[in-house]
Amino acid sequence: MSRTHTQKLSTLMLGAIGVVYGDIGTSPLYALKETFAGHHPLPIVEANILGVLSVMFWTIMLLVSLKYVIIIMRADNRGEGGSMALMALAGELNAARPQTKRLLAMLGVFAAALFYGDSMITPAISVLSAVEGLNVVAPRLGHYVMPITVIVLTALFMMQKRGAGVMGMAFGPVMIFWFATLGVLGALSIAQSPQVLWALNPYFAYQFLTLDPWLSFLTLGSVVLAVTGGEALYTDMGHFGKFPIRLTWFSFVLPALVLNYFGQGALLLHNPQAVENPFYLLAPTWALLPMVLLATAATVIASQAVISGAFSVASQSVQMGFLPRMEICQTSDKAQGQIYVPLTNWTLYLAVIFLVLTFQNSNNLAAAYGIAVTGTMLIDTILIAFVLVAWRWSPLLVVPLIGTLFCIDLAYFSANALKIPQGGWFPLGIALLSFAVLTTWKKGRKLLFAEISRQAVPVQVVLDGADSINRVQGTAIFLTNVGEGAPSALLHNLKHNQVLHERNILLTVIVEDKPYVTKGNRLLIDDLGKNFYRVRVFYGFMETPDLPAALEQCGTIGLPFEMMSTSFFVSRAMIVSSPNPGMMKWRERLFLALSKNAMNAADFFKIPTNRVIEMGTRVEI
Repeated sequence: MSRTHTQKLSTLMLGAIGVVYGDIGTSPLYALKETFAGHHPLPIVEANILGVLSVMFWTIMLLVSLKYVIIIMRADNRGEGGSMALMALAGELNAARPQTKRLLAMLGVFAAALFYGDSMITPAISVLSAVEGLNVVAPRLGHYVMPITVIVLTALFMMQKRGAGVMGMAFGPVMIFWFATLGVLGALSIAQSPQVLWALNPYFAYQFLTLDPWLSFLTLGSVVLAVTGGEALYTDMGHFGKFPIRLTWFSFVLPALVLNYFGQGALLLHNPQAVENPFYLLAPTWALLPMVLLATAATVIASQAVISGAFSVASQSVQMGFLPRMEICQTSDKAQGQIYVPLTNWTLYLAVIFLVLTFQNSNNLAAAYGIAVTGTMLIDTILIAFVLVAWRWSPLLVVPLIGTLFCIDLAYFSANALKIPQGGWFPLGIALLSFAVLTTWKKGRKLLFAEISRQAVPVQVVLDGADSINRVQGTAIFLTNVGEGAPSALLHNLKHNQVLHERNILLTVIVEDKPYVTKGNRLLIDDLGKNFYRVRVFYGFMETPDLPAALEQCGTIGLPFEMMSTSFFVSRAMIVSSPNPGMMKWRERLFLALSKNAMNAADFFKIPTNRVIEMGTRVEI
């Protein structure tokens, strides 16, 4: 291995440790504590401690190591991961079956909706559980927990507009120190009660699950907290690659987590009163305050990763037509994935502060945590099943493998569904609301484009009469949808101004079911004759459209543009309800509200505002 390759791999591994594992890496703060002292507390006896640790260990191995790291990470969509990318890949592989593709699309959209709920709870429970260490340092400091949590979270969300890169330089070293600390504290505790290592035997998990099935089923709702964030290994694959993530997981992160969980278990074996906060009580008294500071830094990093993920999902949803256009700011001129979405940022902030102020402590928040994560994991299992079948994997392997993973995911999802009255209603409600918005916008756009296409005049009709129409100098670019008809802005221009420009471009932006489009495949130009051209600009669902940059590229393939002599005509549809609407009334009202608040097309596509002419058109749906 060359020195350059080794340095690059080291950089990717450092970045992966700093970004990918924040969520799952901070789970030791609350997972075991919630299992034994949460809403369904367990007696702190050796059989339960070994049983819970065994269930935790094998859950991590099956759901994270096997399912995500070994299997699902094979299903990259041109190098990218995540539920939306997996949905696009599964849909592409099943393109010949429209009904299946539609089902997969709905599952992927609901997984994205569940992620929004998860992205609100993760910062709240992570930072709150870290700052709660002050109760262990000095109980009199307990009343400072809430104000400090709110201040830390406020600072975190205010810094987002500066970009993750500002904080990202410190993420890797901090998280390396965090995981090393987890491992060392856990190993020191295990040395005092080495019998805890018997929990590596899956028999103890089996015994725990079968001895009292109902109690163990309730316990699963807390045990699953140990794998929250496991899906991030797949989601962030595009940033760091499969090999660095797999290598850091198996060689460093997984051992550190297992050592810490088993160390907490060993502590409970010889001091059951430590259940008050087994994570912090692993540390010696002199190290408690530094541990609080380190844990707070780690939870801020975990929250940053989730917030960045929410920005990415919002951006992908806009590009794929599931959300209206909104402001998306690039925060780095080097890393394309570093974006800031103001609306998403402040919506998350308000929800996170609401959660902190409403639930008050991490124990209460733990009741709300889990259902979104387990729902996403369950959907990912279904999606990967369709991918494996399309890849023609042997049914003798796929059926038992997917069947086992599906049953495990379903058990955890069902156990968390019981927590809906205690707080699970919040992420589920957010997910249902998000799903309604995403699907309503997609359906409304489909109806809108269908009506526009129905009213459209064929381009050939315009071409046939072009010779009898006065021409003026310059280029006119008419933004249009995928349909083949003449844009309404072109027809309105003819009707009101009774002229055509010297050169006329019908420009369509198409977002494909892949993350990125290469520069060579960006443009498709058709010469329609009489100085009319149809230009299609292709983008991936992780790219931000930039039409001036695309038009500049046109010059290299024989269609040059001079921006100062180019006018952009944009149709602004005034949508009204028809006597026979294509959607239920509430969905129609929602679509109309979203349409009115959508970002201006010219701003979204980065078109110079002094070159834009908007022309309204009335459309009934």
